[in-house]
Amino acid sequence: MNAAIKTIIVDDEPLACRRIRRLLQADPEIQVAALCTNGPEAVREIESHRPDLLFLDIQMPGMDGFKVLKSLQDIQPQIIFVTAYDRYAIQAFEVHALDYLLKPFDQERFHKSFQRARAQMRLKKENTGALQRLMAEINRQQQYAQRILVSSGARYFFVKVKEILFISAEEKYVRLNTEKSNYLLRRTLEAMARRLDPAQFVRIHRSHLVNLDHIQEVQPWAHGDCIAILKNGTRLAVSRRYRAALLDKE
Repeated sequence: MNAAIKTIIVDDEPLACRRIRRLLQADPEIQVAALCTNGPEAVREIESHRPDLLFLDIQMPGMDGFKVLKSLQDIQPQIIFVTAYDRYAIQAFEVHALDYLLKPFDQERFHKSFQRARAQMRLKKENTGALQRLMAEINRQQQYAQRILVSSGARYFFVKVKEILFISAEEKYVRLNTEKSNYLLRRTLEAMARRLDPAQFVRIHRSHLVNLDHIQEVQPWAHGDCIAILKNGTRLAVSRRYRAALLDKE
C-alpha cells in the first residue's frame, strides 16, 4: 500500500477549501491534514504537519501565499497555486510552484494538476531532473492561449481553445469553428498559429489550422494530398506542403 499523501489546503474562502477537499476525497492515498483560511494559520499548520502537497491561494488578507512560502524554513512540499488572478503566474513559477490553477477551474483541469503532482512526488527521489522537465512543460503550456476573446453582436465572451475544431482563413480575417458555432476575428492565420500550442494545433493547408484532438482519421486523396476527417464529420483538405507536419504528430 502506498504511503499517504499528506495535504494542506489554504484559501481565504472556506467554500473553496471544502471544494478542493471534496475533489480529493475519492483518492484513498490523500490525507487532508488541515484546511486553512489565512496565512498565519497556514504557516502554523504547514510547520506542524510538514505536508507533501500544498494547495495555496495567493491573495489573502494580511499574509499572501508568497509570504507564507517565505516563512517556511526547510519544508518543501509540492505547491499548486489556486487563485482567481492570472497576473501572478510568472512569480508563482519563480518560487517553483508545480502548477497554477486559475479559478474557476473544472474537475478535469483539477484532476490533471493533481495527477501531475502525484507523478512528481513519485519521481522526485528517483530522478532529480524530472522536476526541471516538468516545469519546462508547464511553462510551455502557459505561454500559449487557453481561451480566445470573441464577439457576437454586442456581446463579448471567451471561447476555450480546446473547444475549437479548426480555424479557417478568410482574407484579413480568421473564423474559429466550434461544435456549436463559429466566430470571425480580424486576425491572420499566422498570428493565430503563434498564439496556439503547436502540440495541439497544426497547419494542414494555407487556409486551415486544425485541432489534433478533433481529428478522427486522415485519408489519402488525389495528387499526394489528403483529407482530414474530424469527429463531427467535417472534411478538410490537407495539402502536400503540410502533410508531413500532420502525419509526423504522435
